[in-house]
Amino acid sequence: MRNICVCQEFLTEAHKAQIRETAEALGFAPRFFTPDQLEEAKAWLQDCEVLYGCSPDLLRAAPASLKWYCCAYAGVEPYCKDPSLFANPDCLLTNSNCYGVTIAEHVVMVLLMLFRRMPEYEEVVRNREWSRELPVRSIRNNVFTILGTGDIGVNVAERLRGMGAAHITGLSRSGRERAGFDEVLPIGRLDEALPRTRNLIMALPATEETFHILNRARIALLPRGAYVVNVGRGAAVEQEPLAEALNSGALGGAALDVTDPEPLPKDHPLWAARNIIITPHVSGNMTLGYTCDRNVELFCKDLRNYAAGRPLNGLVDRALGY
Repeated sequence: MRNICVCQEFLTEAHKAQIRETAEALGFAPRFFTPDQLEEAKAWLQDCEVLYGCSPDLLRAAPASLKWYCCAYAGVEPYCKDPSLFANPDCLLTNSNCYGVTIAEHVVMVLLMLFRRMPEYEEVVRNREWSRELPVRSIRNNVFTILGTGDIGVNVAERLRGMGAAHITGLSRSGRERAGFDEVLPIGRLDEALPRTRNLIMALPATEETFHILNRARIALLPRGAYVVNVGRGAAVEQEPLAEALNSGALGGAALDVTDPEPLPKDHPLWAARNIIITPHVSGNMTLGYTCDRNVELFCKDLRNYAAGRPLNGLVDRALGY
């Protein structure tokens, strides 16, 4: 038998049974641990070929015989930035593209909150006043620009289209066409796209190329009153000029589920910025049952690929960072 170490906190008994049935049919022996059983997991890991988890500390304890690390999260930048985590430099790394549904729903939620002026109406109600004259916007007949056309970007585009969006532009590293987008541009044309961007949705991984990709100069390229939503990584946005643009009215509003650092310092200017919605990195966590089910489903699917010697669907290029 070939051993698998599974260290997850979200698994139900049904998930464990699904993994066990898939693994044993392929000649693998899984053993399950929770994050508070880290030392026990490290001991079992010494004789394992596969690790399914989300712990850099556990990975660092793995032997050179580990051949595949399946990370249950979408963001894998810690593993790409620090090659010393892998005793086996050829160890495969995959991530889980299962967060598109929950993150897309979060994007729709915060967009509607911004369009319907909820940050401002919350202030009205907090002051026990009764003003209802603020003009609102709609997803219907609106235009959107999405930075990142992976699983998250595609799911966002599908939902916006279903709610009547007029035009959706995507930007990606390659600029290849993707279903759900009216056009996809290479990221090198970002400066061209921003002046016609009314609503910017950012769903980018953390890489050297995406660091402060929305910087002071590019924030200035956005039309007056534009909205910014970031559900990718906080370091993609230069935060101080974003706060300045919100407070001056140059931007209509922003919704940030990710910041740099996390959590934000209590004295950070973003906390008090005008028309901002800040959530504590909750758009894509493991609280939605579908996300957990899909995570396990994708691991089992790639385990069958791995056993058959086929390419893995979630394979990460550590040099690129995603």
